[in-house]
Amino acid sequence: MSMQFIDLKTQYQAIKADVLSRIHAVLEHGQYIIGPEVAELEKRLAQFTGSRHCITVASGTEALLIALMALDIGAGDEVITSPFTFAATAEMIALVGAKPVFVDVDPRTCNIRTDAIRSKITDRTRAIMPVSLYGQVADMDEINATARGYGLPVIEDAAQSFGARYRGRRSCALSTFGATSFFPSKPLGCYGDGGALFTDDDRLAQASREIRVHGQGRRYWHTRVGVGGRMDTIQCAVVLAKMQRFEWELERRQQVGRRYHDLLGKRFPFYGPERTNEVGCQLLPWPDAHRDSVFAQFTVLVRDRDLVQERLKQSGVPTAVHYPIPLNEQPAYARFCCPECTPMASMLGRQVMSLPFSADLTESDQDRVCDALVAAIAAG
Repeated sequence: MSMQFIDLKTQYQAIKADVLSRIHAVLEHGQYIIGPEVAELEKRLAQFTGSRHCITVASGTEALLIALMALDIGAGDEVITSPFTFAATAEMIALVGAKPVFVDVDPRTCNIRTDAIRSKITDRTRAIMPVSLYGQVADMDEINATARGYGLPVIEDAAQSFGARYRGRRSCALSTFGATSFFPSKPLGCYGDGGALFTDDDRLAQASREIRVHGQGRRYWHTRVGVGGRMDTIQCAVVLAKMQRFEWELERRQQVGRRYHDLLGKRFPFYGPERTNEVGCQLLPWPDAHRDSVFAQFTVLVRDRDLVQERLKQSGVPTAVHYPIPLNEQPAYARFCCPECTPMASMLGRQVMSLPFSADLTESDQDRVCDALVAAIAAG
């Protein structure tokens, strides 16, 4: 029998009464756009992260776009970012007319190499946009220190890391802007599209609020160019219901992630992607002491990925690849950077494979995944 890659059905059964109650309340008051649940969620999320401001938006992609627009980044500007991420990261930079400047990644975290950022800064650089990939925050202290030296803002693309901690602080409250996603498969997801922006800067928060409603300072008074970027009231209601057990889910994600490491770590220790062809499979290292991960994905490095995925599929174990082709090797973005500039991202793209993961993953299903993976690798 096949299992779920991300088990949203079990989660829904656990919170069904709260979800239906919250949605029913929206249907009763009928304020489907900017209803009271929007302000309630923004307050809850700001308190959770420790940010001064939270602005809910239509998606994580929209969050990145609005952050760039609030910072007046546009044609002729450059934004430093990672090539090893979903397309939305570079997509929004290009959409405002700026140039994404790609920096290679650290093989231990798959996040941007902080020691390589400085060499890519030019007089056209307007921001740094690190990605907190797979649920683990990038080295934000180092990134922020570099940014301060050049007077640059930092936008954390935290679409996969909401809830994660870095040196005792939450993801999304670590830089000029934090941008996250509530896509259903994220650690905190809604039942459609949704996202949020976080900042401590009053001016940027006001700009973001205006931009998300077509640049309106007040009704029909347009102070700036904006977008239709609001998060629907019903989706905010869903996230409010999910927050009732989110702290429990974060603890469970740590437990499930640790159990994967305990079951597979000794058999598949990390040597570096350069040796994957030699050893067959490796686990990415456990996060450093000063940060954790919410494991938006639990990702391993494998040789002969297509073959291993097919063997796991035959065992009823689903897998996914996040991400097979770095952005600077994609047709839409290849003009910005050659693949030779980011060899680690290219190597990881050929090897990464994500295993089933959720807060509700049972030990028996986890055992089944691990047994199937071991057998698939052992088959050569």
